Formats: sequence, C-alpha cells, structure tokens
Amino acid sequence: MVESFLPKISDELCLQIHQTAATVKLLAEGGTVPFIARYRKEATGGIDEVAIAAIRDRLAQLKAIEERRGAIIKSLEERKLLTDTLKSSIQNADTLARLEDVYQPYKPKRRTKATIAREKGLEPLAQKIFEQASDCDPENEAKAFIDSEKEVASTEEALTGARDIIAEWINDDADARAELRSYYLSESTLASKVMLGKENEGEKFRDYFDWSEPAKKAPSHRILAIRRGESEMNLSMTVRPDEDGAIAKLEHRFVSGQSPASQQVRLATKNGFKRLLSTSMETAARLNLKKRADQEAISVFASNLRELLLAPALGQKAIVAIDPGFRTGCKLVALDPQGKLLFDSVIYPTHGARQQGEAKDLLLRICKQFEIKAIAIGNGTAGRETETFVKGCGLPKSILIVSVNESGASIYSASEAARDEFPDKDITVRGAVSIGRRLTDPLAELVKLDPKSIGVGQYQHDVDQRALKASLDDVVMSCVNGVGVEINTASKQLLSYVSGLNPRIAEAIVKRREDEGPFKSRNEILKVAGVGPKAFEQAAGFLRIRDAANPLDGSAVHPERYSLVEQMAKDLSGSLKDLMTDSSARGKVDIQKYATDEVGEPTLKDILQELARPGRDPREQFEVVQFKEGVNEIGDLREGMKLPGVVTNVTAFGAFVDIGVHQDGLVHISQLADTFVKEPSEHVKVGQKTHVTVTKIDVARIRIALSMKSQPEIGSKPRTADRDNGRRDSAKRPQTNRPTQRSKPKRSFEGNGLSDAFGKLGL
Repeated sequence: MVESFLPKISDELCLQIHQTAATVKLLAEGGTVPFIARYRKEATGGIDEVAIAAIRDRLAQLKAIEERRGAIIKSLEERKLLTDTLKSSIQNADTLARLEDVYQPYKPKRRTKATIAREKGLEPLAQKIFEQASDCDPENEAKAFIDSEKEVASTEEALTGARDIIAEWINDDADARAELRSYYLSESTLASKVMLGKENEGEKFRDYFDWSEPAKKAPSHRILAIRRGESEMNLSMTVRPDEDGAIAKLEHRFVSGQSPASQQVRLATKNGFKRLLSTSMETAARLNLKKRADQEAISVFASNLRELLLAPALGQKAIVAIDPGFRTGCKLVALDPQGKLLFDSVIYPTHGARQQGEAKDLLLRICKQFEIKAIAIGNGTAGRETETFVKGCGLPKSILIVSVNESGASIYSASEAARDEFPDKDITVRGAVSIGRRLTDPLAELVKLDPKSIGVGQYQHDVDQRALKASLDDVVMSCVNGVGVEINTASKQLLSYVSGLNPRIAEAIVKRREDEGPFKSRNEILKVAGVGPKAFEQAAGFLRIRDAANPLDGSAVHPERYSLVEQMAKDLSGSLKDLMTDSSARGKVDIQKYATDEVGEPTLKDILQELARPGRDPREQFEVVQFKEGVNEIGDLREGMKLPGVVTNVTAFGAFVDIGVHQDGLVHISQLADTFVKEPSEHVKVGQKTHVTVTKIDVARIRIALSMKSQPEIGSKPRTADRDNGRRDSAKRPQTNRPTQRSKPKRSFEGNGLSDAFGKLGL
C-alpha cells in the first residue's frame, strides 16, 4: 500500500521518487526526522528536516484516506450495496472529500423527507419527472399516485414528495458536491454580525459587529478572532457565496429544457440547495477556513519558538539570578556553572536606605564568594528598577548585567518538574533559578515548559491543539538535536527530546548518572535500561560527553563512523587529536578516498567540519542588550524617542518589542520597514536586537506604538489598508484584530486603531 503513495508524494513535494522511498523506509524503521536529516544524507539525497517531516505527514494523511476507503468498502459489502462501478469510484477517489462525496448516497441516514416520500411510493414519479421528457406532464403523472392509504391526498402532495426525492438525489451527487464545494471555497464571503443585545458584552469584538470580506483573502488572525467571538456568543459568523450563483450552477447541471417537468426539477434544485446542500457546503467551507487559519497560526508560532529556543546562550558560568519585586522584595539565587543552586535569599533594593545597603552588601559578598560572572534580572515588575540598583552597586566591570525575558517562569516554578528538582524551595526560588538558567542556556531551560506558555504565538488556544502540539514538538526536537545535548548535565526534560529517547529513558539516564557518576563514553549509554541498539543509533550522535577519553564522544560524529575517522588519522600517520586540532592535517584528507555507497561526500564533509569544531554550538554569539538608562516605565516615554529593544513576538500583523518599560510596544506591519512588508517574519525574528521610535503612547491604557522606519511619522496611526489588532494570546482574555476596512475608519488610538493589539500572554 505504501509503495502506491510514493509517486504522489514525490510529485507533490517535487522530490525524486528514490528520495521519498528511502525516507519512508527509514521512518518505518524507527528513524527520527533529525537523525535521518543529519546521518542518512546518502540514502535520502540530502533532503532537509522540512522535507522529511512533509513526507512523514503526507504519508500519514494518505494512510488515513486509505483506512477510510477500506471502512467504506466494508460497510457497503456488509449491506450488500457494493457494485463494481461503485467500487471503482471509491478506489479512484483521491481526496477524503471526494471519497465522502462518492459515499454520500449510501451513508446510513436518519428518516428524511425523501425517505417518507419513498415510503409513499413516489420514487417512480420522481424518476419520471427527473428524466425531463418534453411530453411529460407532471400534473397528469401525479394523479396516478394519489392514494389515501399512503397519505397522498392530492397531485400537489405527490409532486412535493417527488421533488423531495429529486432534491436528495441532487444533494447526493458526488460531482455536484465537488463543484459546489469549489465554488464555496473560491467565492464565499466571510461575514460577522454582533448578536442581539451583546453590544456591551462583546465590546472587544466591535471591529466585527458588521464585517465582511472575501473568505479566500481573510488572514488567519482575522478568521480566528471572528471564530472566537462566535464561540463566546458575541458574534454570528457566516461563510457563504452568492446564493443565486450556487443555484445557477446546480440548474446548469440538472435542469434541461423548459418543459413542465424541467420546472419541477428547477424547484427541486432550489429546494435541495437551500434545505440540504447550503448547510453542508457552508460547514465544509468553514472547516476549510479554520484549517487554513490554524496552519498559518501554527506556522507563526513554530517560527517564533524556533528563534526563541535558538537564542544565544551565555554558556556555563557562575551567575546570580534575581526575580524582581516591589512589596515582597527580590528573590536572589546563586548558581554554579552547571546551573546548580548554591544560595538563595531575599533582598529589598526598592525599600529604604538601610535595606538597600543590606542588599548591596549581600550582592557584593555573593559575587565575590561564588566568583560570579553575570547577573540575570527578570524583566517583569520592578525589573528595570532592580537593574538600576545592581548597576549602582559598584560591581566589577567584568560582571555582565543582563535583563532576561521571564515569560512562563512562574508556570515552571509551580510545575511538577520544578517541584521534583527543588522540593524544599518555594516557587519564588524556583522562578529565580529558571531566570538564571535561561541566561546560561535558554534551550535547556525552555524545554521544561509547555511551549504555549512561553508567549510567542497568536491565538494558540483557538487552533487545533493536536496539530499545534505536533508542530511544536517537531520544532523543539529539531532545536535540541541541532544544538546537541551534554548527557552529564542535561535535565530529563531536555534528554527526552533527543532523537530516539523518550521521558522514560531520559529519567533512566539521569538516575544512572546520579547512582554511578557521569558517563565516561558513549558506549556506556547502552547500559541504561531501555536503550537498545536502535535507540542508541538514533541518539548517540546528538549526545555529547565533554572531556571523554575518546574526543569524538564530545562531537557530532556518529559512533558508526569512528572507525572511518580513525582510519583518516592513521593514513596521515597521526592521532585523532592531531586531526581535530591541526587544520593543515584535515586539509590533506582526500574525501574521495573514503567515499562509498553508504558514506558519500555529504557525510564526509560533515565529518571534517565537525572535526574542525567538535561539539560546536550553532547558536549565535551572546550579546547583551542595554536598554536606555532612565527609561524604566511607560511614563518615562516620549513620542519621538529612539530606543534599543528586543523583539519578543512576531505575528501576522506586526511585532512586539521589549524596550525595558514592563510593557512591550507594537510595531505594526506598516511600520516595520520603509518598504512594503508582506510577511513580518521576513523582516524580524524573535530575540532580534533592534532600534525603534516611539510614535504613540497611551499611558492610561498602557499602549505603546513603535516604528522601525527611518523617518516615522510621530503620533501617526497605521495606514487603514490593514490595521489589524490582535492581543498576544491568553486562555482567559479574548483577542480582537483590526480588519481591513472598506470604509474610512475612525482614526483614534484608543478606539478602532491599535487599542486591542497590545498585551502579553497570560496577563
């Protein structure tokens, strides 16, 4: 069965059939996407993770269609309805929608108007009329079907029943359904209206109180916003094309001539559309819109998450981490280079002079005692004030002071993972530890969180949760394996994302490490319960053992290629260490000499690159962002200010930027560049350092509008072509998005402009 899918998948993804076949085979053997992409390039022709995942997902879709096809055939066989012609139609259906259309007439149905008409013996009359012979007089034909016992009292009742049967035939016609479905998808209008009496309750959705636009052009965030308004019963939503156009298509297909019988078929066609087809076609169109909106929103989330996970890491250094606070003080922790908690306390740098002095003394003592190299300060409440205090303590200039995005830290601190690690510490200590570890290695710390709590998506609570999880899991696995994992320091959460491993094996690795000490070689991994040859094959290349006896154990060179690398060194009359430290020695390696069908040029080039920088971290070098001194809160801002910032979220309508005032500002899509911007993600990335200009401030509503243009208009509003609003998602607070207006909108910052486009996830 799988073999029959290969040509279709190859054609759709523009791949050679041998690439698809090899990938499918490797997946079937238990290969993961990262492993296949990194270590099986010869087999797949070097296709990347995106293509491999696409093959995997499309294969699953085709298998689902095949399973449904089998279920339909079995059902028809059991009911003795399967004919050779019907079976051929079912076998030729190439999409799930087409398959369901073919099956439509044979689906077990509840008792319908057509069923009742058949029970009255009116099907022969319906058939006669449907033939639309020029000499057919429906009135005369119907007289023969008047029967008081069957409750057919008049010719009109007979004709009505016949039309009900014809309407069901039209509804069940596979080709008609396919044509109408296409018409709905291409010509429908997405419209929304406020529900009666919900004007006040649904105020946040006011932009959609009377809204319409072509459905095929509606962006993801607008579709999801309207759907949310509908789910909260504040809006009604329709997805419909011109009704007359739809009926005309059906009449063209089913009505022939102008005979009296044709007029009856025309009536049945209109009735069939309004009573049956219009509902099912609108449902299909709505589902299609939802699927497209989900795909776009999930893509935005996945892209942002990748950038966040691959943010530069400070590396293993002793640090102090501070979780700021005003009334309850700041929780301070000291961590060793491996992230182990050494000390925790509370300081009050924003209270009186005496407490500030105590806080300063403690901070200086801790920095000296533990040889601190950096201080991580959460960017939440009191973050800038705490940063100002720390900078005024007279610390050595060699100590970095870094503001760290703490989104989701509170969720981690209350999680099972945090309780397991720090059972005797309260959530404030756990939160501070998380902030510190995010500085040393954001990837290792963020994998402990549900990605949806990190705050880099849009409408993530409205999309298909299963599809979202699958996509985000792919991103996390790709990032973890792309960077590599130090097995002797990694948490079980991080290890569980390594290719070939799972939470159970990850926990077993940590337990063995705790019971017997650090792993000394990759081969020792095979001694862990649950790690067999296949799991080892998949995982070994992504696990690192720093300072192992075999230097290759600290690199991305897979153990299956150790003998090849050793042969290279031997041929050069040197050692592995020489090959890894001497670039001139590596330059003498003739890769063609070692090429085989199994190990080709791509793998050999990867090996030489890895030998040059064994265990290299692909992430960019860490760089400290310095926010503008004296600008600590929204009240310190002035229109026209030019400020440094960090992009914290990218959406379809723009980007949110942290400028150090506890509230991210929005750079609307129209303000991202001097030129037209179609996709914000093509111009900005999460974690990107940038400079912005403040163009509008609303202190009362805590709203900040920013611009990345070289000469922005101060006090300006985004152009009305696409002034979308959209709150960064919250499970509790609905979002509204500013739609494309057809009439000139009210141009006010507070009203229909950007007022609902601000806010952070979880607030």
